[in-house]
Amino acid sequence: MTLDNLEKAMPPVSGWRELVARRELLWTLTLREIRVRYKQAALGVAWAILQPLSLMVVFTVFFSFFLRIPSDGVPYPLFVYVALLPWSFFATALSSAIPSLTNSAGLVTKVYFPREILPLASIMAAAVDFAVAAVVFLGLLFHYRVGVTLNVLFVPAIFALQVAFTLGVALFLSALNVRYRDVRHALPLVIQIWMFVTPVIYPVSVVPERYRLLYLLNPMAGIIDSYRKAVIHGVPPDWSALGLGAFVSAALVVFSWRYFRRAERTFADII
Repeated sequence: MTLDNLEKAMPPVSGWRELVARRELLWTLTLREIRVRYKQAALGVAWAILQPLSLMVVFTVFFSFFLRIPSDGVPYPLFVYVALLPWSFFATALSSAIPSLTNSAGLVTKVYFPREILPLASIMAAAVDFAVAAVVFLGLLFHYRVGVTLNVLFVPAIFALQVAFTLGVALFLSALNVRYRDVRHALPLVIQIWMFVTPVIYPVSVVPERYRLLYLLNPMAGIIDSYRKAVIHGVPPDWSALGLGAFVSAALVVFSWRYFRRAERTFADII
């Protein structure tokens, strides 16, 4: 079924129910996103593994061997890869979700559908990369003989929180990018800076206590620290850090959803 035919087959509804009703369209656009991403790529989906794996090697050489960054008693390749997995998902999702509306200008101006589906489809496509790259992480756990505990069951909830935060950022910035194309150009720099204020290459413990609360206002800080604790340390997440991240994420999703809905009325005119 083509996108046009799928659109005609859908009855008009509103709100979150509309997204549920258009789930087939969401699935179609997600598959399209995956196909376009790896079209004519010799390595195909292996690129999803190559990016975090190559960064793991570079970071291990420079930050572990040369700079001696602490890793809380965990082998540094494992320490950094467990953070690079969710970080790569976050960065990839934003890089494709934020320009998704302008990249699909023809679709946005010709047919009606909930425009939120476009950034959401990009996030779902990035989740596929996340799952593929996780295979390497399982190999690292086996190589370093690190066993998992029942605390690994917190991972789906942590991932759900990360998806919610990513969606909040993507909805706001994708709508803003329709009006101000500078957003797309500034995004790579913002993602690079954001990584260094997130505990990807270092543990949260190196952040001075007096700055810790301010630092944890970045939900990705608590999210990545929670992955580390649940998976490689075998302990429950820091609930205060995760709770703060959940509060910020929930507020951002509500704000971004409302802003997106208001801005959506002008998309077809200015895109």
